Amino acid sequence: MPISRSRRNLLMLTAMVLVVAALVGFRLTRGGGPGPADPAQPIVAADTPRASAEPPAAVPPAAQPPADLPVIAYAKGPRGLPADPEPESVVPITEALRPGTKTALYDAPGGRPRAYLPPRISGLPVVVPIVARENGWAAVLAPSSNRTIGWVPETGWTPEPLRDQIVVSLADRRMTWLREGAEQGRWTVAIGTERTPTPHGRTFVLGRTGTSGAVYAGLDALVLGSVPEEPEKLAASLRGAHTGIHAWTNRSAFGREVSNGCVRTPAAGMRELLAQVDPGTPVIVTA
Repeated sequence: MPISRSRRNLLMLTAMVLVVAALVGFRLTRGGGPGPADPAQPIVAADTPRASAEPPAAVPPAAQPPADLPVIAYAKGPRGLPADPEPESVVPITEALRPGTKTALYDAPGGRPRAYLPPRISGLPVVVPIVARENGWAAVLAPSSNRTIGWVPETGWTPEPLRDQIVVSLADRRMTWLREGAEQGRWTVAIGTERTPTPHGRTFVLGRTGTSGAVYAGLDALVLGSVPEEPEKLAASLRGAHTGIHAWTNRSAFGREVSNGCVRTPAAGMRELLAQVDPGTPVIVTA
């Protein structure tokens, strides 16, 4: 019996639909859409932590210091240590190292030991600010030197907190005392001359010492870790000295370049600093 034209068209359309459906189903099962997962590919949730591509770097070991390693003294600073990479940074320094015993300072993390940092220098307890950390090592400001750091392994000691900071602006002849970032006092001061400048950069309060003479208002001075830039230009009696902050009763000196490198401050300001500031307090001298 012959098939009518309309029935033949209907059969052809049905066959085409079945072919397309079969092709789509085959594609889905082969991973072209939301078909069954490939058993060779594990399912990983979007928030599953992935293993780091690089394992943590090992802490560089500390070389044994030689028996004849020099010890930092009041008039003898370290040699071979690196320069402070940010000497005039005013970013607050909040921690310090107080060595319980002689502690070797290295020229880099895992580098060479260059000098011993003693627990006391000329009777003053040593507290040095921590200015950087790297891979299990800490960098501290080295005393009896200018703009110098030394590295120590972060083992066998606990950092101490620092709350104060003193900033001396050479351009403005101004000294500012900050506690936890808040200004506590500001004074116009006298600074070193062009021949005997006040050392710029980061240093710290090493301790306090007595003074002799009415011009110091009978007040102790704060001894800093920094030393004269060119000691040969000073009187022989001052060449082994450190920079200091001390009172000065001759008010005509304030705002001028007149000292041998020390910072001269009004007596009232000096009394406040002596009552409040502890050893290890960072002192930043900016140009």
